[in-house]
Amino acid sequence: MQFVIRGGKKLEGEITLSGAKNAATKMMIASLLTDELVSLENFPAIGDTAITAELCRLLGSKIKQKQSTLTIQTAKITNHKVTSLSRRNRIPILALGPLLARAGEAEVPFLGGDKIGARPVDMHIDGLRALGAEIEIRGESYHAHAPQGLHGARIELDFPSVGATENIMLAAVLANGRTTIANAAKEPEIIALIKMLQKMGAIIEIGAHRMITIDGVKKLHGTTFEILPDRNEAASFGCLAVATGGNVLVKGAIQEHLITFLNAIRRVGGEYAIEENGIRFWRTNGLRAAEIETDTHPGFMTDWQQPFVVLLTQAKGASVVHETIYEDRFGYIKDLNAMGGDISVFSKCLGELPCRFNGMGFNHSVIVNGPTPLRGKNLTVRDLRSGIAHIIAALVADGESTISGIEEIDRGYAHIEKRLRALGADIRRA
Repeated sequence: MQFVIRGGKKLEGEITLSGAKNAATKMMIASLLTDELVSLENFPAIGDTAITAELCRLLGSKIKQKQSTLTIQTAKITNHKVTSLSRRNRIPILALGPLLARAGEAEVPFLGGDKIGARPVDMHIDGLRALGAEIEIRGESYHAHAPQGLHGARIELDFPSVGATENIMLAAVLANGRTTIANAAKEPEIIALIKMLQKMGAIIEIGAHRMITIDGVKKLHGTTFEILPDRNEAASFGCLAVATGGNVLVKGAIQEHLITFLNAIRRVGGEYAIEENGIRFWRTNGLRAAEIETDTHPGFMTDWQQPFVVLLTQAKGASVVHETIYEDRFGYIKDLNAMGGDISVFSKCLGELPCRFNGMGFNHSVIVNGPTPLRGKNLTVRDLRSGIAHIIAALVADGESTISGIEEIDRGYAHIEKRLRALGADIRRA
């Protein structure tokens, strides 16, 4: 399948955010912690949730979806071993804790997901081992068991990893005793997962200085929980509105989740207004260069970097973007340059933040010279976030673009072409 896009139009109107992909998939895994019914509202029907549903069904879950509500119940873990799925994402490793708690043993396939770096799981494995799990690699999967059960521990993360924080929490809520996670991630999706687990009966404290404390309980129960709006979609649509010179109300966007992004929009010359049911984005004048550094929350999110770079191609001057979260997230720059962009990639740290990749030779900084007119091209999606950058670039560009590999985009953006057509975009699936 492909998207065929004719660009050059100012996009205007309203677009409603879906439930957050990075929350929905983790909450499906959290449902494995109880034998009771869990109901998830504002649920996004996207590729990644479909893969997670496949995993849960293989483990014994009964799943139904009606409109935007998904119900999931795992009365019994009928299979603790899943070594392959029809498609890969990075979710299966998070099932180790719930499976160990309920079945005493677990085996899940290796990580997949976006092709944006090695995604090391050392922090996941070390955290689970500290809780009493014994883990080994078998072929293309992780096998774990806990001969003495899971128990509380003090765990300090080398980096505030979202996945490792989630994994430890999911394992610790039914462990015996107290677990503390130092240097934990505190993204909005993490807070939402904590709220859901609390509703299920967990005891979790959020402390100062990135500290999370979990007191294990004997049993969790079912719950109904509404998934927060997707802040990655919000940033994508905000960039799209400003880059095309349009005016778009992003319904459901939450200011608290986007403070750093909104500051960047204003610095580059875009405008926004907080309205009763969302955030409106537009621009009245030309755009100007800016310096952006990705960081852990509440910093500028790494998933906002790709659409923002497209926006910077339309800004006057030399912009600098320093990626500090993943070591290999600028593969799409070749495509933007082929469309007419003037972007140089560097292995040096072109920013002020401490960076794990300093001196390691990874291409993790860029300079974007602009403004440059973009022209339509044939493109192939490299990963989910560069895929939305391709779409935004194609909608900014003169002429027609064909984007292949759109199943990557479908992993995170539901019915994207239909929603963009409502804004006046000339986009079709072929």
